[in-house]
Amino acid sequence: MLSARNVLLGGMLLRAGMLLYGLWQDANMTVKYTDIDYNVFTDAARFVWEGGSPYQRSTYRYTPLLAWVLTPNVWLHPTFGKWLFVACDCVVGELVIRIVRARGMSEQTAAAYSALWLLNPQVANISTRGSAESVVCAVVMAAFYAFQSRRVALGSVLFGLAVHLKIYPIMYALPLLVILDRATFDVRPASPPSQPRKRSDGTTGARLAGLVNAHRVYFFVVSSGVFFLLGAAMYSMYGTEFVHETYLYHVSRKDHRHNYSMWFLPIYLTFRSPASVAMGLVSFMPQAVVVAVLGFVYGHDLYFAAFVQTFAFVAYNKVCTAQYFMWYMCFLPVIWPYNSQRLFYKALVLLGMWFGSQALYLQQAYRLEFLGENTFIQLWVAGLVIFVANNWILQQICLSQRVVPLFGPGSLTLQQLDKKQQ
Repeated sequence: MLSARNVLLGGMLLRAGMLLYGLWQDANMTVKYTDIDYNVFTDAARFVWEGGSPYQRSTYRYTPLLAWVLTPNVWLHPTFGKWLFVACDCVVGELVIRIVRARGMSEQTAAAYSALWLLNPQVANISTRGSAESVVCAVVMAAFYAFQSRRVALGSVLFGLAVHLKIYPIMYALPLLVILDRATFDVRPASPPSQPRKRSDGTTGARLAGLVNAHRVYFFVVSSGVFFLLGAAMYSMYGTEFVHETYLYHVSRKDHRHNYSMWFLPIYLTFRSPASVAMGLVSFMPQAVVVAVLGFVYGHDLYFAAFVQTFAFVAYNKVCTAQYFMWYMCFLPVIWPYNSQRLFYKALVLLGMWFGSQALYLQQAYRLEFLGENTFIQLWVAGLVIFVANNWILQQICLSQRVVPLFGPGSLTLQQLDKKQQ
Protein backbone atom coordinates (compact mmCIF):
# COMPACT_ATOMS: atom_id res chain seq x y z
CA MET A 1 0.00 0.00 0.00
CA LEU A 2 1.28 3.43 -0.95
CA SER A 3 1.59 5.53 2.19
CA ALA A 4 3.81 8.27 3.52
CA ARG A 5 5.36 5.85 5.99
CA ASN A 6 6.19 3.29 3.30
CA VAL A 7 7.70 5.87 0.96
CA LEU A 8 9.81 7.30 3.79
CA LEU A 9 10.96 3.82 4.76
CA GLY A 10 11.76 3.02 1.13
CA GLY A 11 13.78 6.23 0.83
CA MET A 12 15.75 5.39 3.96
CA LEU A 13 16.48 1.84 2.79
CA LEU A 14 17.52 3.06 -0.66
CA ARG A 15 20.01 5.49 0.85
CA ALA A 16 21.31 3.03 3.43
CA GLY A 17 21.90 0.47 0.69
CA MET A 18 23.70 2.95 -1.56
CA LEU A 19 25.80 4.24 1.32
CA LEU A 20 26.91 0.73 2.30
CA TYR A 21 27.63 -0.12 -1.33
CA GLY A 22 29.72 3.05 -1.53
CA LEU A 23 31.87 1.84 1.35
CA TRP A 24 32.52 -1.39 -0.54
CA GLN A 25 33.34 0.46 -3.77
CA ASP A 26 35.74 2.81 -1.99
CA ALA A 27 37.57 -0.16 -0.48
CA ASN A 28 37.70 -2.37 -3.58
CA MET A 29 37.62 -0.29 -6.75
CA THR A 30 39.96 2.24 -8.35
CA VAL A 31 37.13 4.68 -9.09
CA LYS A 32 35.83 5.85 -5.71
CA TYR A 33 32.18 6.32 -4.79
CA THR A 34 32.80 9.11 -2.28
CA ASP A 35 32.77 12.63 -3.69
CA ILE A 36 36.02 14.56 -3.34
CA ASP A 37 34.06 17.29 -1.51
CA TYR A 38 33.42 14.89 1.34
CA ASN A 39 37.14 14.47 1.87
CA VAL A 40 37.44 18.27 1.88
CA PHE A 41 34.70 18.48 4.55
CA THR A 42 36.43 15.86 6.69
CA ASP A 43 39.84 17.55 6.44
CA ALA A 44 38.28 20.90 7.38
CA ALA A 45 36.52 19.28 10.33
CA ARG A 46 39.81 17.81 11.48
CA PHE A 47 41.49 21.21 11.38
CA VAL A 48 38.78 22.90 13.48
CA TRP A 49 38.73 19.95 15.89
CA GLU A 50 42.46 20.46 16.41
CA GLY A 51 41.97 24.19 17.02
CA GLY A 52 42.87 25.45 13.57
CA SER A 53 40.97 27.01 10.68
CA PRO A 54 38.89 24.99 8.21
CA TYR A 55 40.47 27.07 5.46
CA GLN A 56 43.79 25.38 6.12
CA ARG A 57 42.23 22.81 3.81
CA SER A 58 42.56 24.26 0.33
CA THR A 59 39.33 24.33 -1.72
CA TYR A 60 37.15 24.50 1.42
CA ARG A 61 34.71 27.27 0.37
CA TYR A 62 31.96 26.89 2.95
CA THR A 63 30.95 28.32 6.30
CA PRO A 64 33.04 27.05 9.26
CA LEU A 65 29.72 26.04 10.82
CA LEU A 66 29.55 23.08 8.44
CA ALA A 67 33.05 21.96 9.46
CA TRP A 68 32.08 22.17 13.13
CA VAL A 69 28.90 20.13 12.52
CA LEU A 70 30.98 17.45 10.79
CA THR A 71 33.63 17.08 13.53
CA PRO A 72 32.12 13.67 14.46
CA ASN A 73 33.74 12.52 11.19
CA VAL A 74 36.99 12.83 13.16
CA TRP A 75 36.14 11.60 16.67
CA LEU A 76 33.17 9.28 16.01
CA HIS A 77 33.17 7.70 12.54
CA PRO A 78 34.28 8.84 9.05
CA THR A 79 30.82 8.21 7.61
CA PHE A 80 28.95 10.39 10.13
CA GLY A 81 28.53 13.22 7.61
CA LYS A 82 27.04 10.91 5.00
CA TRP A 83 24.44 9.65 7.46
CA LEU A 84 23.68 13.26 8.38
CA PHE A 85 23.17 14.17 4.71
CA VAL A 86 20.94 11.12 4.27
CA ALA A 87 18.90 12.21 7.31
CA CYS A 88 18.49 15.68 5.79
CA ASP A 89 17.33 14.02 2.56
CA CYS A 90 14.62 12.24 4.53
CA VAL A 91 13.69 15.47 6.34
CA VAL A 92 13.08 17.06 2.93
CA GLY A 93 10.86 14.10 2.02
CA GLU A 94 8.85 14.44 5.24
CA LEU A 95 8.46 18.19 4.66
CA VAL A 96 7.23 17.56 1.12
CA ILE A 97 4.53 15.28 2.52
CA ARG A 98 3.46 17.89 5.07
CA ILE A 99 3.48 20.70 2.52
CA VAL A 100 1.29 18.93 -0.04
CA ARG A 101 -1.03 17.65 2.69
CA ALA A 102 -1.44 21.24 3.92
CA ARG A 103 -2.44 22.24 0.38
CA GLY A 104 -5.41 19.88 0.47
CA MET A 105 -4.13 16.56 -0.87
CA SER A 106 -4.67 13.12 0.63
CA GLU A 107 -1.89 11.20 2.36
CA GLN A 108 -1.70 8.71 -0.50
CA THR A 109 -1.35 11.49 -3.07
CA ALA A 110 1.25 13.23 -0.93
CA ALA A 111 3.19 9.98 -0.64
CA ALA A 112 3.14 9.51 -4.40
CA TYR A 113 4.60 12.96 -5.05
CA SER A 114 7.16 12.68 -2.26
CA ALA A 115 8.49 9.58 -4.04
CA LEU A 116 9.84 11.96 -6.71
CA TRP A 117 12.40 12.94 -4.08
CA LEU A 118 12.64 10.06 -1.65
CA LEU A 119 12.84 7.26 -4.24
CA ASN A 120 14.87 9.25 -6.75
CA PRO A 121 18.21 7.40 -7.20
CA GLN A 122 19.97 10.55 -8.46
CA VAL A 123 19.08 12.45 -5.29
CA ALA A 124 20.10 9.49 -3.13
CA ASN A 125 23.38 9.14 -5.01
CA ILE A 126 24.37 12.75 -4.42
CA SER A 127 23.80 12.66 -0.65
CA THR A 128 25.33 9.20 -0.12
CA ARG A 129 28.45 10.23 -2.02
CA GLY A 130 28.95 12.95 0.58
CA SER A 131 27.51 16.14 -0.90
CA ALA A 132 26.13 18.57 1.68
CA GLU A 133 23.42 20.04 -0.58
CA SER A 134 20.68 18.17 1.28
CA VAL A 135 21.44 20.21 4.42
CA VAL A 136 20.66 23.48 2.65
CA CYS A 137 17.61 21.96 0.94
CA ALA A 138 16.25 20.80 4.30
CA VAL A 139 16.68 24.22 5.92
CA VAL A 140 15.10 26.03 2.93
CA MET A 141 12.12 23.68 2.83
CA ALA A 142 11.66 23.99 6.60
CA ALA A 143 11.69 27.79 6.29
CA PHE A 144 9.08 27.70 3.51
CA TYR A 145 6.87 25.32 5.46
CA ALA A 146 7.07 27.66 8.46
CA PHE A 147 5.92 30.59 6.30
CA GLN A 148 3.18 28.41 4.81
CA SER A 149 2.05 27.74 8.39
CA ARG A 150 2.16 31.52 9.02
CA ARG A 151 5.01 31.15 11.54
CA VAL A 152 6.95 34.21 10.43
CA ALA A 153 9.45 34.17 13.31
CA LEU A 154 10.55 30.58 12.75
CA GLY A 155 10.60 30.99 8.98
CA SER A 156 12.73 34.12 9.24
CA VAL A 157 15.27 32.44 11.54
CA LEU A 158 15.55 29.42 9.24
CA PHE A 159 15.86 31.63 6.17
CA GLY A 160 18.73 33.56 7.76
CA LEU A 161 20.42 30.24 8.57
CA ALA A 162 19.94 28.98 5.00
CA VAL A 163 21.59 32.07 3.50
CA HIS A 164 24.47 31.72 5.97
CA LEU A 165 25.00 28.10 4.93
CA LYS A 166 24.98 28.99 1.24
CA ILE A 167 24.41 32.36 -0.34
CA TYR A 168 22.11 31.32 -3.23
CA PRO A 169 18.85 31.14 -1.15
CA ILE A 170 18.99 34.94 -0.87
CA MET A 171 17.07 35.04 -4.18
CA TYR A 172 14.02 33.57 -2.41
CA ALA A 173 13.68 36.81 -0.44
CA LEU A 174 11.72 38.33 -3.34
CA PRO A 175 8.86 35.78 -3.45
CA LEU A 176 8.85 35.67 0.36
CA LEU A 177 8.36 39.43 0.45
CA VAL A 178 5.58 39.05 -2.12
CA ILE A 179 3.61 36.53 -0.06
CA LEU A 180 4.02 38.60 3.12
CA ASP A 181 1.35 40.98 1.86
CA ARG A 182 -1.11 41.75 4.67
CA ALA A 183 -4.04 41.63 2.24
CA THR A 184 -3.38 37.93 1.52
CA PHE A 185 -1.11 36.61 4.28
CA ASP A 186 -3.38 37.61 7.17
CA VAL A 187 -6.44 35.48 7.76
CA ARG A 188 -9.46 37.73 7.23
CA PRO A 189 -13.11 36.97 6.64
CA ALA A 190 -14.41 37.84 3.20
CA SER A 191 -16.26 41.15 2.93
CA PRO A 192 -20.04 40.91 2.28
CA PRO A 193 -21.03 41.70 -1.33
CA SER A 194 -22.97 44.75 -0.15
CA GLN A 195 -19.87 46.14 1.57
CA PRO A 196 -16.97 45.88 -0.84
CA ARG A 197 -13.49 46.52 0.52
CA LYS A 198 -12.46 50.12 0.26
CA ARG A 199 -9.74 50.70 -2.30
CA SER A 200 -6.67 52.79 -1.66
CA ASP A 201 -6.39 56.23 -3.16
CA GLY A 202 -3.97 54.86 -5.76
CA THR A 203 -1.34 57.53 -5.25
CA THR A 204 2.31 56.64 -5.56
CA GLY A 205 2.89 57.42 -1.89
CA ALA A 206 0.06 55.15 -0.79
CA ARG A 207 1.33 52.31 -2.95
CA LEU A 208 4.87 52.65 -1.63
CA ALA A 209 3.56 52.80 1.93
CA GLY A 210 1.57 49.62 1.26
CA LEU A 211 4.78 47.79 0.43
CA VAL A 212 5.98 48.17 4.01
CA ASN A 213 4.12 46.19 6.63
CA ALA A 214 4.89 44.51 9.94
CA HIS A 215 5.40 41.05 8.42
CA ARG A 216 7.93 42.27 5.87
CA VAL A 217 9.83 44.39 8.37
CA TYR A 218 9.90 41.51 10.87
CA PHE A 219 11.13 39.10 8.18
CA PHE A 220 13.88 41.49 7.10
CA VAL A 221 15.05 42.30 10.63
CA VAL A 222 15.03 38.72 11.95
CA SER A 223 16.46 36.93 8.90
CA SER A 224 19.20 39.52 8.34
CA GLY A 225 19.87 39.56 12.09
CA VAL A 226 20.42 35.78 12.14
CA PHE A 227 22.62 35.98 9.05
CA PHE A 228 24.81 38.77 10.43
CA LEU A 229 25.03 37.28 13.93
CA LEU A 230 26.25 33.96 12.55
CA GLY A 231 28.60 35.84 10.23
CA ALA A 232 29.96 37.93 13.10
CA ALA A 233 30.59 34.80 15.17
CA MET A 234 32.49 33.15 12.31
CA TYR A 235 34.38 36.39 11.57
CA SER A 236 35.48 36.66 15.20
CA MET A 237 37.12 33.24 14.90
CA TYR A 238 38.46 33.23 11.34
CA GLY A 239 38.58 36.89 10.22
CA THR A 240 38.47 38.06 6.63
CA GLU A 241 39.39 34.58 5.42
CA PHE A 242 35.88 33.48 6.36
CA VAL A 243 34.24 36.33 4.38
CA HIS A 244 36.36 35.72 1.31
CA GLU A 245 36.19 31.94 1.15
CA THR A 246 32.52 31.59 2.10
CA TYR A 247 30.96 34.47 0.14
CA LEU A 248 33.24 36.67 -1.95
CA TYR A 249 34.93 33.72 -3.62
CA HIS A 250 31.64 32.60 -5.17
CA VAL A 251 30.98 36.08 -6.59
CA SER A 252 34.37 36.29 -8.29
CA ARG A 253 34.74 32.55 -8.86
CA LYS A 254 36.53 31.48 -12.04
CA ASP A 255 36.38 27.70 -12.41
CA HIS A 256 38.69 26.56 -15.21
CA ARG A 257 37.60 22.93 -14.92
CA HIS A 258 34.97 21.70 -17.33
CA ASN A 259 31.41 21.61 -16.05
CA TYR A 260 27.87 21.75 -17.46
CA SER A 261 27.90 25.55 -17.73
CA MET A 262 28.13 27.13 -21.19
CA TRP A 263 30.49 29.71 -19.65
CA PHE A 264 33.17 27.12 -18.92
CA LEU A 265 35.25 27.49 -22.09
CA PRO A 266 35.28 31.34 -22.27
CA ILE A 267 36.36 31.46 -18.62
CA TYR A 268 38.96 28.75 -19.27
CA LEU A 269 40.45 30.64 -22.23
CA THR A 270 40.60 33.96 -20.36
CA PHE A 271 41.54 32.54 -16.96
CA ARG A 272 44.83 34.47 -16.65
CA SER A 273 43.55 37.54 -18.46
CA PRO A 274 41.88 40.73 -17.11
CA ALA A 275 39.04 39.88 -19.51
CA SER A 276 38.01 37.11 -17.14
CA VAL A 277 36.62 39.71 -14.71
CA ALA A 278 34.41 41.14 -17.45
CA MET A 279 33.41 37.61 -18.40
CA GLY A 280 32.22 36.99 -14.86
CA LEU A 281 30.07 40.14 -14.92
CA VAL A 282 28.65 39.28 -18.33
CA SER A 283 27.60 35.84 -17.07
CA PHE A 284 26.08 37.26 -13.87
CA MET A 285 23.88 40.00 -15.34
CA PRO A 286 21.43 37.90 -17.40
CA GLN A 287 21.23 35.40 -14.55
CA ALA A 288 20.31 38.11 -12.03
CA VAL A 289 17.69 39.68 -14.31
CA VAL A 290 15.96 36.39 -15.16
CA VAL A 291 15.94 35.18 -11.55
CA ALA A 292 14.54 38.50 -10.26
CA VAL A 293 11.79 38.67 -12.90
CA LEU A 294 10.69 35.09 -12.25
CA GLY A 295 10.61 35.69 -8.50
CA PHE A 296 8.41 38.75 -8.92
CA VAL A 297 6.05 37.35 -11.58
CA TYR A 298 5.34 34.07 -9.76
CA GLY A 299 5.91 35.37 -6.23
CA HIS A 300 2.42 34.64 -4.88
CA ASP A 301 2.97 30.92 -5.57
CA LEU A 302 6.01 30.57 -3.31
CA TYR A 303 7.09 27.04 -4.22
CA PHE A 304 6.71 27.49 -7.96
CA ALA A 305 8.54 30.83 -7.83
CA ALA A 306 11.40 29.20 -5.93
CA PHE A 307 11.50 26.29 -8.42
CA VAL A 308 11.69 28.45 -11.56
CA GLN A 309 14.13 30.85 -9.91
CA THR A 310 16.46 28.03 -8.94
CA PHE A 311 16.11 26.23 -12.28
CA ALA A 312 17.08 29.44 -14.11
CA PHE A 313 19.84 30.23 -11.60
CA VAL A 314 21.48 26.84 -12.19
CA ALA A 315 21.01 26.97 -15.97
CA TYR A 316 22.56 30.46 -16.25
CA ASN A 317 25.27 29.97 -13.62
CA LYS A 318 28.91 30.21 -14.64
CA VAL A 319 29.59 26.95 -12.80
CA CYS A 320 27.16 24.04 -12.87
CA THR A 321 27.57 20.50 -11.53
CA ALA A 322 25.10 17.67 -10.93
CA GLN A 323 24.77 18.41 -7.21
CA TYR A 324 23.27 21.82 -8.07
CA PHE A 325 20.23 20.02 -9.51
CA MET A 326 19.16 19.15 -5.98
CA TRP A 327 18.54 22.84 -5.33
CA TYR A 328 15.44 22.79 -7.52
CA MET A 329 14.54 19.11 -7.46
CA CYS A 330 13.38 19.44 -3.84
CA PHE A 331 10.57 21.76 -5.05
CA LEU A 332 9.46 19.46 -7.88
CA PRO A 333 7.18 17.19 -5.79
CA VAL A 334 5.40 20.27 -4.42
CA ILE A 335 4.71 21.99 -7.75
CA TRP A 336 4.07 18.91 -9.89
CA PRO A 337 0.46 18.39 -8.69
CA TYR A 338 -0.44 21.81 -10.11
CA ASN A 339 0.81 21.04 -13.63
CA SER A 340 -1.91 20.75 -16.24
CA GLN A 341 -2.51 17.41 -17.91
CA ARG A 342 -0.91 18.77 -21.07
CA LEU A 343 2.49 18.55 -19.47
CA PHE A 344 1.92 14.95 -18.39
CA TYR A 345 2.17 13.79 -22.01
CA LYS A 346 5.27 15.91 -22.54
CA ALA A 347 6.98 14.64 -19.42
CA LEU A 348 8.93 11.92 -21.22
CA VAL A 349 10.06 14.42 -23.85
CA LEU A 350 11.19 16.89 -21.20
CA LEU A 351 13.02 14.19 -19.25
CA GLY A 352 14.56 12.95 -22.47
CA MET A 353 15.83 16.44 -23.26
CA TRP A 354 17.15 16.90 -19.72
CA PHE A 355 18.97 13.56 -19.50
CA GLY A 356 19.90 13.45 -23.19
CA SER A 357 21.70 16.80 -23.16
CA GLN A 358 23.66 15.72 -20.11
CA ALA A 359 24.51 12.38 -21.72
CA LEU A 360 25.89 14.23 -24.75
CA TYR A 361 28.10 16.29 -22.44
CA LEU A 362 29.25 13.30 -20.41
CA GLN A 363 30.26 11.47 -23.59
CA GLN A 364 32.61 14.30 -24.49
CA ALA A 365 33.87 14.56 -20.90
CA TYR A 366 34.67 10.82 -20.94
CA ARG A 367 36.70 11.23 -24.12
CA LEU A 368 38.63 14.11 -22.51
CA GLU A 369 39.28 12.57 -19.09
CA PHE A 370 39.69 8.87 -19.85
CA LEU A 371 40.81 8.75 -23.49
CA GLY A 372 42.94 11.91 -23.42
CA GLU A 373 41.29 13.39 -26.52
CA ASN A 374 41.01 17.16 -27.06
CA THR A 375 37.24 17.65 -26.87
CA PHE A 376 37.10 21.14 -25.35
CA ILE A 377 35.11 22.58 -28.28
CA GLN A 378 32.72 19.63 -28.23
CA LEU A 379 32.29 20.10 -24.46
CA TRP A 380 31.44 23.75 -24.98
CA VAL A 381 28.91 22.89 -27.70
CA ALA A 382 27.39 20.27 -25.40
CA GLY A 383 27.14 22.95 -22.68
CA LEU A 384 25.27 25.18 -25.12
CA VAL A 385 22.90 22.30 -25.87
CA ILE A 386 22.26 21.87 -22.13
CA PHE A 387 21.58 25.61 -21.78
CA VAL A 388 19.11 25.68 -24.68
CA ALA A 389 17.41 22.48 -23.49
CA ASN A 390 17.00 23.82 -19.95
CA ASN A 391 15.51 27.08 -21.22
CA TRP A 392 13.01 25.18 -23.37
CA ILE A 393 12.11 22.88 -20.48
CA LEU A 394 11.59 25.87 -18.17
CA GLN A 395 9.37 27.54 -20.77
CA GLN A 396 7.23 24.41 -21.14
CA ILE A 397 6.83 24.07 -17.38
CA CYS A 398 5.80 27.71 -17.03
CA LEU A 399 3.26 27.42 -19.85
CA SER A 400 1.73 24.27 -18.36
CA GLN A 401 1.76 25.25 -14.68
CA ARG A 402 -1.45 26.20 -12.90
CA VAL A 403 -0.09 29.00 -10.74
CA VAL A 404 -2.04 29.04 -7.47
CA PRO A 405 -1.32 31.66 -4.78
CA LEU A 406 -0.22 30.23 -1.46
CA PHE A 407 -2.50 32.63 0.39
CA GLY A 408 -5.44 34.85 -0.39
CA PRO A 409 -8.60 34.60 -2.50
CA GLY A 410 -7.02 32.45 -5.21
CA SER A 411 -5.37 29.95 -2.87
CA LEU A 412 -7.44 26.92 -3.86
CA THR A 413 -6.61 23.33 -3.08
CA LEU A 414 -5.92 21.03 -6.01
CA GLN A 415 -9.35 19.43 -5.68
CA GLN A 416 -11.08 22.84 -5.63
CA LEU A 417 -9.06 23.94 -8.64
CA ASP A 418 -10.06 20.84 -10.59
CA LYS A 419 -13.77 21.40 -9.81
CA LYS A 420 -13.52 25.04 -10.83
CA GLN A 421 -12.00 24.17 -14.21
CA GLN A 422 -14.53 21.42 -15.00
